[in-house]
Amino acid sequence: VVKNGVDQAAKDMGVKVEYQAPGTFDMVEMAQLIDAAVASKPDGLVVSIPDPDALGDSIRAAVDAGIPVFSINSGYDVAESLGVIAHIGQTEYEAGYGGGQRMAAAGIHKAICVNQEVGNVALDQRCQGFADALAEHGIESSVVAVELADPTDAQQRIMAALTADPDVDGILTLGPTGATPALKGLREEGLLGKIKLATFDLSPEVLEAVRDGDMLFAIDQQQYMQGYLPIVFLVLYNENLNTPGSNLIMTGPGFVTQETAAQVIDLAKKGTR
Repeated sequence: VVKNGVDQAAKDMGVKVEYQAPGTFDMVEMAQLIDAAVASKPDGLVVSIPDPDALGDSIRAAVDAGIPVFSINSGYDVAESLGVIAHIGQTEYEAGYGGGQRMAAAGIHKAICVNQEVGNVALDQRCQGFADALAEHGIESSVVAVELADPTDAQQRIMAALTADPDVDGILTLGPTGATPALKGLREEGLLGKIKLATFDLSPEVLEAVRDGDMLFAIDQQQYMQGYLPIVFLVLYNENLNTPGSNLIMTGPGFVTQETAAQVIDLAKKGTR
């Protein structure tokens, strides 16, 4: 989806953009790709910063070479210190907070946040934002740790948390792979609709569940915008020395609800959501 945004922006702005990404989540390869891009002396560079320790030197080298750099998706908390002009994406805490506000508005009394990687700062921030928003409404919440490598075990842990505390009537998962075992467990126990379920990020299964009313909402960071906008900003910077007024351009959280899910499903088929 990010690449589709990049490609459309390049077409609309009349510029040539090369999109490169490592084959796997490989920070060494990603740093090498950035170094190679810097050596080719482009008019601008767009990077994601999932690991500042591994990628920081390469990004600083680009800035030191006079290349304007924008970051997208992950890395907002370090972007400015690396010399990046602005970050385009969402902050995980604010996204979780927004989810908590919506869950509270739906009338839940107690919630769990299903975290598949406790200790991952971004995921922990999502749960913390969720918890803080609920706390403002006097609603208790807790974190349930699961291993998504074993979906059956994840489902059992989620359902065990519900059995242990019957007051829990709200669940937030941190991605589609976490939503799947939660959906399956609620469906098997006849609890869909009785327990409010929401998730971060989109997948065909998630969108269909939201459309059908089996899920309350999905939190969308709108990755198409994350691909499209930095190309526009780089063109404006190069041609007119324009810079955004903020070092963070928020693309999320956007919320897909039952009212919009069918439209988003159609857009997803076109590769823009």
